[in-house]
This record gives sequence, structure tokens and C-alpha cells, in this order.
Amino acid sequence: MSLTHTDESGGARMVDIGEKPVTQRTAVAEGKVIMSAAAHALVRDNAIAKGDVLTLAKVAGIAGAKRASDLIPLCHPLPIDHVEVEAVPDPDLPGVRVTALVRATARTGVEMEALAAVSAACLTVYDMVKAADRGMRIEGLRLLRKTGGLRGDWAVPEQSQEA
Repeated sequence: MSLTHTDESGGARMVDIGEKPVTQRTAVAEGKVIMSAAAHALVRDNAIAKGDVLTLAKVAGIAGAKRASDLIPLCHPLPIDHVEVEAVPDPDLPGVRVTALVRATARTGVEMEALAAVSAACLTVYDMVKAADRGMRIEGLRLLRKTGGLRGDWAVPEQSQEA
């Protein structure tokens, strides 16, 4: 398989999607912010001085999906139909697990929008909680599944779903 974002001489190029059919596209991505048990308790109890971490992470994720093409040089701007972001405290991490679903009716996929949504949400969690734990880690940013397009549907294989 060849890379689609390179030209004949190996230089970067934006893919021409003008002839591709418009189809419904979806993508789901995830990531997590690992933090101390004490910081997790503050997030869970909505006791962070800056405000409601989980709600602001969701809003940041939605904004991130809408701005993906501004951040990623070869990403096409898309008319996004729907963005759903979840930021959930997870005591097993401990930390916050973030997932994003993005849907659009377009000529190209929304994988980058879903990944940008999760990235923005995770960064927002870090920003809001850093006073309680500067040692937090953002991990596991990945695409879980996508639908639509010429290559069809794709999902992470079952054995790596719980990573």
C-alpha cells in the first residue's frame, strides 16, 4: 500500500477528493489521562479550582473536532454533522478516559477529527488538573473504528480493544 499524502517524488501533497463519492462517514477515537489517585478524586468530585473538568473537556473536544483542518496541514475541512465526546473518570487508571465519535456526510473520512477531539479533551483535562498533579500522562490516543468510504469499515481487532 502506498501513502496517499505524497506525490511521485515523495513530497507532501493534499489528496484530491473531488471525484470521490459523498458518503456518511463516522470515526470513534479514544485516549486517557493518567493521574494520581488524589487528583482523580478531585476530578471525580468536581473539586478542581478551575471548574468542571469533565464538562470543559467535552466542550474542548467538540471544538477540537471542528478545528482539525486548522491543526493538521493536509487535513481537509469537513462539514461535520455530529460530534459526541465523553470524558469519564476511571478509578482503574486512575484518571479520565475520553472517547469521541464524529460523523459527517463527506468525500473523506473523519478519523482526524475524532483524534483531534480526543487530543483537545485530554489536553484540557491536563491543563485544568496540573496544579494537583504535574506528573499526569496522556496515553493511548488511537482510532477505535471508522465507517464509510472506499476502503469500507475498520475496527481495532478485538484482542487490543482493552489496551
